[in-house]
Amino acid sequence: MGTAIATHVPSGASVLLGAQLEQMIPFAAGHEIIRQGIRELTLMGPISDILFDQMIGAGCVARVYAAWVGNVSAGVGYCFRRAMEDGLPSPIEMLDYSNFTMALALHAGALGVPFLPTYSTLGSDLLEKNSKLREFVSPLPAYGTADRKEKLVAVEALRPDVAILHVQRCDEFGNAHVWGNLGVAVDAARAARTVVVVAEEIVSPSVIASDPNRTLIPGFLVAAVVHQPGGAHPSPVQGYYGRDHAYFAQYHEQSRSAGDFESWKARWVTGVADRGEYMNLLGSCRVEALGVKEHAYSAPADFGY
Repeated sequence: MGTAIATHVPSGASVLLGAQLEQMIPFAAGHEIIRQGIRELTLMGPISDILFDQMIGAGCVARVYAAWVGNVSAGVGYCFRRAMEDGLPSPIEMLDYSNFTMALALHAGALGVPFLPTYSTLGSDLLEKNSKLREFVSPLPAYGTADRKEKLVAVEALRPDVAILHVQRCDEFGNAHVWGNLGVAVDAARAARTVVVVAEEIVSPSVIASDPNRTLIPGFLVAAVVHQPGGAHPSPVQGYYGRDHAYFAQYHEQSRSAGDFESWKARWVTGVADRGEYMNLLGSCRVEALGVKEHAYSAPADFGY
């Protein structure tokens, strides 16, 4: 993990995290960014739960493009609030999106077009807060009319410097199988200039080839592959482990003040050398308790002729 982050995530980069909404958030990668002291990042993502909050509290972030920052279980992201209200530990800029406009921006980036149109956010104050959302008059008549022109919003394309995506499994070449809630992961992989894949399992190419329709991230887009079991904890990974609700509640209590957050960071991030030590700190009983309780396997598909 350390080498992949050092090579592909320089200070000042725009980094997309949390593409799959509340599942498969790449916490291990975010913690490594904190340990390496990478600064002045632009974080992008629809919802990255407490990972954005942690990276903001560690002083890694200059600006955020997001629909929401906080703690899904508890609501408040205290580090985000301190940065926005008091400039601590450093001030950040915020560019507000809705989840849908963030998805459209990445889809436009994936398609290679400058923008995509939508009716969404018309009449909202997002148009005043976000210069990448611009109202315009359609050059074509409204559907079902001969000449009635209507207002639309142009959502400017986003092309992150780096997208870090957690997946269930991939081969050594980066061809990745992903299932469950996909969020904007597929568009993120196509929009980003560099893709780092973090996988629960590294499998042989024959396993990936056995189910080509599940290969949603092709290896030719991927710059680095990291094998990191448990790399999305405390968020869930479908088929591998569930969400650690207690961890989110504990973070809420242990990040209320800047001093509390520094103590939390020293225990869970800077006080461990890597994800292996982090998992040891969690303890085997807690890790086991998060395991899948009832498996739900898909039926096999026949790709033969």
